Parts: sequence; structure tokens; C-alpha cells
Amino acid sequence: MVDPALFSAFFVAALVIGGALGLHVALIMFGIGLITAAATLGLPLILNIGNLAWETQNDFILVSVPLFLLMGEVLLRSGISERMYSAIAAWVDWLPGRLIHANIAASALFAATSGSSIATAATVGTVALPTFRQRGYDERLVLGSIAAGGTLGILIPPSINLIVYGAMTDTSVGRLFAAGVVPGLVLTLAFMALIAVQCLRRPEAAGHETETLALARRIMLLLHLLPPAAIFALIMGSIYFGFATPTEAAALGVLFALAIAAAFGKLNLAMLHAAFRATVRTTGMVLLIVVAAFFLNFVLSVLGVPQAIARWIDGMNLTAMQTIWVLILLYLLLGCMLEALSLIVTTIPIVFPLVIGLGFDPVWLGIFLTLMAELALITPPVGMNLYVVQGIRGPGRGIGDVMVGVMPFVLILGLVTILVVYVPELALWLPEQLFK
Repeated sequence: MVDPALFSAFFVAALVIGGALGLHVALIMFGIGLITAAATLGLPLILNIGNLAWETQNDFILVSVPLFLLMGEVLLRSGISERMYSAIAAWVDWLPGRLIHANIAASALFAATSGSSIATAATVGTVALPTFRQRGYDERLVLGSIAAGGTLGILIPPSINLIVYGAMTDTSVGRLFAAGVVPGLVLTLAFMALIAVQCLRRPEAAGHETETLALARRIMLLLHLLPPAAIFALIMGSIYFGFATPTEAAALGVLFALAIAAAFGKLNLAMLHAAFRATVRTTGMVLLIVVAAFFLNFVLSVLGVPQAIARWIDGMNLTAMQTIWVLILLYLLLGCMLEALSLIVTTIPIVFPLVIGLGFDPVWLGIFLTLMAELALITPPVGMNLYVVQGIRGPGRGIGDVMVGVMPFVLILGLVTILVVYVPELALWLPEQLFK
């Protein structure tokens, strides 16, 4: 019998020490699994890792990962992001905060075609930062909005994190996608409300006044929003109407993205080569983490660790909501040390059976874990979006400005997470309506 307290201490210590040494999270997970298996189960089980890796990557739903990534890369290189940002900026310049709202709104719209937080933050940041420097906006607020807006990339569908969660827990990806829409919109509006309040308190943060475009010109710019909106409708509509599985919907999205690139005159061998290289690199990283997580999950399941930990926590006589609060604190701690996807896959083997055993919905849990992963993306010292934005900003200035600028958004994200905990219908209402 595995001592749950001892194993939990070993698990957290391995993550902390491995992260401090700079080891890749997949290597840490493989190491935990191998050491645990060797100490308790013997060599034959370890030799099964090859078969497990093969079976894991043969999961049909995981085929959607490179397809969604490729779709986002093609759209990025087709110039759609610059056109989309210009169109949104033309319609939000009347709000307190003016163009800063475009960072959040553009992130939300690009998230609907990307599936990646890092890609969303990098794309919006590359387009936006030069404009803000010229117009005298508060740099910390701008940097924080870009980093926070990027987190929407893993909540608003399609989301790579939700796909991986669905594959690991055998949860409907279509329902997960639908569940991410309302919380994603709530979070988008909450971020924009924060910006408005900040700029009402400090009007100088919104920079210099610029000339407002004529109504006719703004209406013309709306045409640039049609491609990402059409792709989102194609993906979600094909899944909802039963025309395609999430993997098939991803393939349709790639075809549509290639058509858009061709329409803008950007479809050529050089562009495809760059898109394919970026897709392969990111897919390799994601799938290596997934295989390591499945191996660790397999070892823990054979040992009965999740069940032992569940009994251990049950013995504390915590209520279901108290258990969720313990998990929130745990994820806030781990989020300071782990990247977002790694945070989810390393903890699913233990957290999923525990939370489902308490009566929570697996679709709701997927959204809850994604929100906690979003927090991990913008909390120091390992928040990936902070370093992405700092990298776009360029050398010569410290990352401290990004960290200070993002902190109000961290608070808002935490409040929205608590709202989803106490009002689970925010995540569950839309999938219940669409998949009756």
C-alpha cells in the first residue's frame, strides 16, 4: 500500500527540484514514473513504456493537436492578425482605455483560431506594441493586458489544453469546447472592465488622443473580422451539428485557413515551410509531455495512488468545496513552477478521480483546471506569457514592468475562477444546451 502523504511529498519535491534544475517537465514526469515503478513494481512494467507511448499517440483525438496548431500558424502568416487588430481597434477607441481594449478583444478573437496562449500573446504583442509606444500609453498596463489577453488562447475554443484534457480523461472535447465559450467571454469582459476602471482613475494611462476613423471606414474594416469568425463558426458548428468530430473539424479549419492565405496572396512554399516547422516543433513538445503524463498515470493507477490519496483526503472530513479550495491553493503553488499544460497533465492522474468522486462534472473540472493553468501563465517566476511579452518588448528593460502590469489581471482572473467554482452553470449551461 502506498502511503499517500509520503508519495505526495515525493511528487511535489520532484517537481520543485526538477524545475529548479531546469529539467524539461516531460523528463521530470518520466523520472517520477520510472523511480516509482522500479521501487514498487519491477522491471517488466517499465519495459511496457514503448507500447504505452504507441497507444497514447494513436488516440484519434490527439491528431487534432497538430491540425489546430497548423491552422493557427497559417492564419498568423497570412496577415490576418494585423488586419483583425486594426478592425477591432477602430471600434473600441471610444472606451476609457481606448486601444488597450483592442489587446483583449483581439486576443479573444485570435484565441478562437489559435488554441495556444503563447501564440496569442506573441501575435497580439508583435502587432500592438509599436503603436502604443508612439502614442504614450502607460507601458505597464499595456504589457499586462497583452500577457493577460494571451491566456484566453487556452480557454476559448479550440484549445490545445482542453483537447489533451479530454484525451486523458475520456471527456467529450465538443462539450469542453462549448464549456469554454461563456467563461471566456466573461473573462474577456472582466479584463476590459479592469482597463476601463484603471483609465478612468488615471486618464493619462490611455495615451494621446488620436483621430477617430469615419464610420464608413470602420464599417469597411469589419470585413477583416469575417475570416476568424467564419473559422470559429465552422469548427463549432461542424461539431455541434454532428457533421465532424473535433479532429475532422480541425482538418476543415486547416483547409479554410489555407484558402484565406491564398485569398490574401500569402500561400507559398516559404510560408508553408515556416508553418510546418513551427507546428512540428510545438507538436513534439506537447506530445512528449502527453506521453510522459500517460506513463505516470499508468504507474499511479497500477499502484492505486489516486484512490489512496482520495481516501486520505476523505479522512480529513473536508467538504467538497473545501477540497476545491485546497486544490486552488495547490495549483497556485505549482503554477509558480510549472508551465500551463504541464500543470494540467501532471496532476490529472490524482486530481481527476478525486474531484469526480466528490460529484463534480468532468466538463466543469476541465474548465476549472484551464483557468488555474491560465493563472500559471501570468504568475512569476515561470509564467510563460510574461517572458513572451518581455521577448517581444526587446532588450534593455527588465521583466519587472511586465510582472507589475499583469498583477491586476491576475486578481481578475482569480475572481473569475472563483465565480466559476460557485456558479458552475457558467461553464455547463452552453454544452447542456448544445448537446441535449
